[in-house]
Amino acid sequence: MQGPEAPSPPSLFARVGRVLERYRLPIQLAVDLLAWGIGLYLAMVLRFESFTPTGWNRFDLGGLLAAMAAAAAVQTVSGLALGLYLGRWRFGTLDEVSHLVASVAITVGGLALINQLSDPLLVPSSVPLAGGLLALALMAGVRYGWRLVLERSMRPRGDSARRVLIYGAGEGGMQTITAMLRNPRSPYLPVAILDDDPAKRNLRIMGLRVIGGRSVLATAAAEHEAGTVVIAIPGASSELLRELCDEATEAHLQILVLPPITELFGGAIGVGDIRPLTDADLLGRHVIDTDVPAIAGYLTGRRVLVTGAGGSIGSELCHQLVRFAPSELVMLDRDESALHSLQMRLEGRAMLDDRHLVVADVRDADRMLQVFREHRPEVVFHAAALKHLPLLEMHPGEAVKTNVWGTEHVLHAASRTGVDRFVNISTDKAAEPESVLGYSKRIAERLTAFFGGGPRATQGMALLPKHVPWGRQALSVRLPCRRVPDRMKALGLRDGAGGG
Repeated sequence: MQGPEAPSPPSLFARVGRVLERYRLPIQLAVDLLAWGIGLYLAMVLRFESFTPTGWNRFDLGGLLAAMAAAAAVQTVSGLALGLYLGRWRFGTLDEVSHLVASVAITVGGLALINQLSDPLLVPSSVPLAGGLLALALMAGVRYGWRLVLERSMRPRGDSARRVLIYGAGEGGMQTITAMLRNPRSPYLPVAILDDDPAKRNLRIMGLRVIGGRSVLATAAAEHEAGTVVIAIPGASSELLRELCDEATEAHLQILVLPPITELFGGAIGVGDIRPLTDADLLGRHVIDTDVPAIAGYLTGRRVLVTGAGGSIGSELCHQLVRFAPSELVMLDRDESALHSLQMRLEGRAMLDDRHLVVADVRDADRMLQVFREHRPEVVFHAAALKHLPLLEMHPGEAVKTNVWGTEHVLHAASRTGVDRFVNISTDKAAEPESVLGYSKRIAERLTAFFGGGPRATQGMALLPKHVPWGRQALSVRLPCRRVPDRMKALGLRDGAGGG
C-alpha cells in the first residue's frame, strides 16, 4: 500500500522569496549603500566621460571613496531615523518609497555639505546630486524587482489550485485577484479577466490581461483550461447574475460570487469571501425607493414586535427596524440559538439576558396572548412561518399548524391587546397557490384581511398601503419568489426550494 504522496518541493521563486523576506532589512541596507557607491561612480564617469580615475583631472579615487563612505554613513543614519531599516513601512508601498526619497534627499544634502567643507573637494559639486538621483533609481529598481519576486513566490501552485476566470476588472476584481495571488494556500489561481467595458480591454492587473467580455467566456475557459468563473462584482444585480449563469451553464462552468458590500463590513475582499452562487442571488431583492419619513413616523418611539425574529427574513427586519429607533423592539422566536445569533448581530454580545428576547411558539395561543399582554406592542411584523416548499409537501399538517393557526393566534392576540398596525410577511406563491406552502400562506393572508376589516391583501410585491378602516391597520406584504427552474437545475437546486 502506497503512502501519502509527498508534497512537491517549493519553486525557485518561493525559496528566493523566503530568503529575501527573512533577511530583508540587512539586505535592504546593503543594497542601498551599494546603490550609492554605484551612483556616485557613474556620476563621476558622466561628469568626466572617463571610466578611470586618470581622466578625472585633479580628482582621484581616494576622494570618491571618501564621498562614498560619507554617503553610506548619512544614508544609514537617515534611513534608521525614518524607519526604512527598522521594518516600519510595508515593503514596496507608497509610504516606503516616499520615505526612501526623503532619506536620499537628506543624504544628498549631507554629502554636499561634507564635500564643500572638505579641502580640497572630494568630488565635483554636481556629483552628489547626480549620484543621488542615480542611486535613487537603482534603489527603486531593486525594490520593484524584489517585490515581483516576493509576489511570484506567494502565488498558489498551478497543480494544486483551481484555475478560474475573473469577471469584472473593477475594484472588486482587483482585490479578488490580489487576494488569490498573494496567498500561497489559495485554492484559486486566476488565469484571465473578462469585462464588458471596452475601455478596460487593454487593462492588466498583476500580470493578467482583460481578454474580452462575456461573449468570449466559453472560448476563454477552453483556452486557459478554467472550470470556474468568479463574478468579482460585490452586490451584482440578480439580472446580471442570471445572464452570466446562462452563459456559464452553456460553457459547463461553475460560478462563484462575492457577497454584497454590506456583508464585507467595509474590509478588503479575501479568498474566504468567495462563495458559490445561490438561489437567493438569482432571485434577488430589488432596491426600491422608500419613504423613510413615513416609515419612521409609525416606528420611531413605538413598541414593535417581530415574530420569527431569528429567521432569515425576521432577523433582517430587526436589523432594519433598529435604525428607526423604536422605543422597544421585542424579538420573538421559538429557536433560542437563532435569538442568540440575532442578539450577537444587533448588539455585539449574546448573553440572552434581555426581556425583549422572547422564546415562544406561535402555535401556542395562550403563550401569544401572554407575550402581547406583557409587552403591549403597537406595531407587529409577523414573519414566523414554515417556508421550505419540498418539506411542507411531505408534512402538510405542520404548515397548517404554523402558517395558518400560528397566524390566527398572533392576530387574535394583536386584536385583544390593541395593536395599531399588523404586517404579515407573505410570499407570492400565495397569489396563485399550487402547493401546501402557497395555500397555507394564502389562508394566512385572508385571516389578516379578516382581522383588518376587509380584503386588503396586496398583490405581488407590495408597499405599505395608506389606511385600512377599523382604527387599526392590518396588511400582508408578499415577498417575491420567482421561478427560475433552468438556472436552479444548473446549481443543483430544486425548483421552488426556500420559498417565502
